Amino acid sequence: MAVAMVTTAVQQTPTIDEPVYVGTAAEYLHERRLRHNPEHPPLGKLVIGVGVALADPHVDPSFSGDQGQLGRHLLYESGNDPWRLMLFARLPVIVLTLLFGLIVFAFTRELAGAAGGLAALGLYAFSPDVIAHGSLATLDVPAAGFVLTSVWLLWRARRRPRWYVPLAGVALGAALATKMSTLAAVPVLMALAGLSVWCGRSSGEPRRGALVRAAAGAGVVALAAIAVVWLSYLVVDPRLRWAPEQSVPVVHGLRGLAVDLLPFPEAYRDGMRIQFGFENYPWQGFLFGRLYTGSLWYYLPAALLVKTPLGMLALWVAGVVSLLAVRRLLPVAPYLLVPTGLLLAAAMLGSRDFGTRYAVFVPMFLAVAAGCAVALRWRWAPVAVGVLTLFVAVSSLRTYPYYLPYSNEAFGGPEKTHLRLHDSNVDWGQDLGRLADRLRERYRGERVWLVYKGSGVPSAYGIRAADPRKVPVREVRGLLVMSDSSVAKATGRLAELIETSRSIDTVGHSITIYRR
Repeated sequence: MAVAMVTTAVQQTPTIDEPVYVGTAAEYLHERRLRHNPEHPPLGKLVIGVGVALADPHVDPSFSGDQGQLGRHLLYESGNDPWRLMLFARLPVIVLTLLFGLIVFAFTRELAGAAGGLAALGLYAFSPDVIAHGSLATLDVPAAGFVLTSVWLLWRARRRPRWYVPLAGVALGAALATKMSTLAAVPVLMALAGLSVWCGRSSGEPRRGALVRAAAGAGVVALAAIAVVWLSYLVVDPRLRWAPEQSVPVVHGLRGLAVDLLPFPEAYRDGMRIQFGFENYPWQGFLFGRLYTGSLWYYLPAALLVKTPLGMLALWVAGVVSLLAVRRLLPVAPYLLVPTGLLLAAAMLGSRDFGTRYAVFVPMFLAVAAGCAVALRWRWAPVAVGVLTLFVAVSSLRTYPYYLPYSNEAFGGPEKTHLRLHDSNVDWGQDLGRLADRLRERYRGERVWLVYKGSGVPSAYGIRAADPRKVPVREVRGLLVMSDSSVAKATGRLAELIETSRSIDTVGHSITIYRR
């Protein structure tokens, strides 16, 4: 897994979100201020900032643009090497992703022994989604991993609540201080904290006293989480100066009341308001060849069906069955299934159908459940789990090093993903460097027209191209190069250009080259 993620990190150019986080991390380090990217709390960017600090880039203190321009200015306009800076920014997330794999192993070994732990670790280590997003300087895997860590600590708190309940609160706080979508897990994790304390009561303890201790355990988790969120902001700026670069929308109704009641810094609450503003935007989605406006509640389950190895899907089902059917595993079912279901439901109700990264916690949590399938009362259960895990490994290795556009064999593999999904499922701007290499190797000297969906700057990689949307169709001759997400959403003149061109090449399963 480490080899796969580092290889991916070395070869991929910045994805759409990464420059924002890297630029904000550099701002935290050098300016010590909270200004850009308030829609995400600081902790994940502080993790990325460890790598940025080691890279020691030149930072322009006079920069005054928006957060989209911030990252591009740092990477391409400040005298820094974008390849080196992006690799260093991604390395801390890679290390964190590997550590979460050890959590998966430890959790499953406690439940189903060493064989179950190894099976769970195998599923985690070969998960295309976890590899893809664990190798990027983004927030999805860190946030999901912190929630998983909190759940594992709460499970352990059933025996030693005094030690593990506060630690679970710290892990939950780390998730909340990384990504606001994890707020959906707070009620269930507080309830699980109470359940763990209740289960850890002594046999002679009065019922009322046990209930008080359970409520206190839930309170400790909440207080520890709140403290971690505040600390993450104080680390950036001890004076908590807050001067947002972008406008903050006014949120009314129950959402507005909920934001006002959050016991977090003003910057966090304004970030929530911005997130709710995003939820009101009519985003475009693409699923199985259909371009639509708004969101589909079944988008994420459908996308997971496409982008999860077939053996892993089978083991997820077997794992859930084992949690519900094996008596000794039944107590852990609420810890694994309820947070997963609640977070997935919250993500399904969102308005942004942009990719399985919004549900990357599913392969992390269900790897633990799948490892428990070795406990099923069937003679060949361990052998079947091992064989299916091996199938997952083979499917994952076949897509190396193109993990973002992975889809399983039932849907045609990574070369067919763009026909069914778009955005971070297949094309997130990651192959600009590979495109530059391909143009030099095969198409040197030809006229290039480019429609690129990403945050990279083509000229920084030696690509000289014009925008075909700015001239009449008849003038577009030569090579038409298009990000597959742009192909999926093409209408009008762009659709006419594609229909009157001939596909001749692909790059990284995310960019198509046409000849006109």
